[in-house]
Amino acid sequence: MGIAERIKVMVVDDQVTSRLLLTEALQKLGFQQINVAKDGRDALEILVRQPHHLVISDFNMPRMDGLQLLQAVRENDTTRKAAFIILTAQGDRTLVQKAAALGANNVLAKPFTADKIKAAIEAVFGVL
Repeated sequence: MGIAERIKVMVVDDQVTSRLLLTEALQKLGFQQINVAKDGRDALEILVRQPHHLVISDFNMPRMDGLQLLQAVRENDTTRKAAFIILTAQGDRTLVQKAAALGANNVLAKPFTADKIKAAIEAVFGVL
């Protein structure tokens, strides 16, 4: 069994298309345990009940954005060890710096490809 098969992933994005594209790319990379949420608040409720190894979260979402989710994940004893990749369409250096300061493990820019997703995850977990 490869590392991807053992990693439980939470995909958080308010855009249905983006969630689908991420989920399909992750499945092609061998990930089998994938959950999805439409915003940070929904994701946090799931993450507290069911810890995940990796969170891939969009930045710009209603109710709780990606940075707010990242901060909440890092402050919670149940979720703080999860790797966190922030997903953004913005090339905003300030956002990247804030994400890093809050404990993001990596940043993935939209539009993404399966290769870019793989590289972002491998930078955190090593070779899939």
